[in-house]
Amino acid sequence: MTTPAILITGASSGLGAALALAYAANGVTLFLGARNSERLQQVAEDCRKRGAAVETTIVDVTDRAAMEQWIRASDARHDLTLVIANAGISGGTGNQLGETAEQTRAIFAANLDGVLNALLPAIPLMQARKAGQIAIMASLAGFRGLPSAPAYCASKAAVKVWGEGIRGWLAGDGIGVSVICPGFIATAMTKTNRFPMPFLMTAEKAAQIMKKGIGANRARIAFPWQTAFMVWLLAALPPSWTDPLMAMSPRKE
Repeated sequence: MTTPAILITGASSGLGAALALAYAANGVTLFLGARNSERLQQVAEDCRKRGAAVETTIVDVTDRAAMEQWIRASDARHDLTLVIANAGISGGTGNQLGETAEQTRAIFAANLDGVLNALLPAIPLMQARKAGQIAIMASLAGFRGLPSAPAYCASKAAVKVWGEGIRGWLAGDGIGVSVICPGFIATAMTKTNRFPMPFLMTAEKAAQIMKKGIGANRARIAFPWQTAFMVWLLAALPPSWTDPLMAMSPRKE
């Protein structure tokens, strides 16, 4: 039986840290990457206390060469069984555009290129073994563009659709693909929001839902169901109906 070896990007905080802790157990090897060394080392120590073997790497997901080097080196040490492309950022300044020009470019670089930089080097390695699994952190925000965060929504929509597409492509190679679409989760990313966040969930609870869905190789892990239904309906309705509502939506500060 193959022993689990899991690589997680953006593992120093939020959902990445919660996922690392959710998977940490005896016999599990974790390869954790992030930009913040101090926070990453604390997460690694907490995971080791749960019995996991942990290796950490300070890496920026927007650095294509560094990411490929990290993933290949990690796989050489232990065949990767699961890669979770989790790292991402949001923006928003409260202005009419929702995000500044610099924020827009940074969001796409982290949320889209960062996912590609994590998975494109890993996929051929898994294809050669005819085994493995990948998970992509999208968002319920990717179902419909919101005036408060157009770049964030678009970046999450892109990785959502890409993940759904490659799931069928990789199934023949024995590789599972799960696209994760969480709603509002209590993390540093949502802490600055000054508007109501319905069905807000802890990162720990969200990680357990994600772990269960990934374990079942679910195509889409969208939760909580109440928020998932609302965004599905919002996306299904004609823009002439929803534009007035969107115009009244709160802005990020």
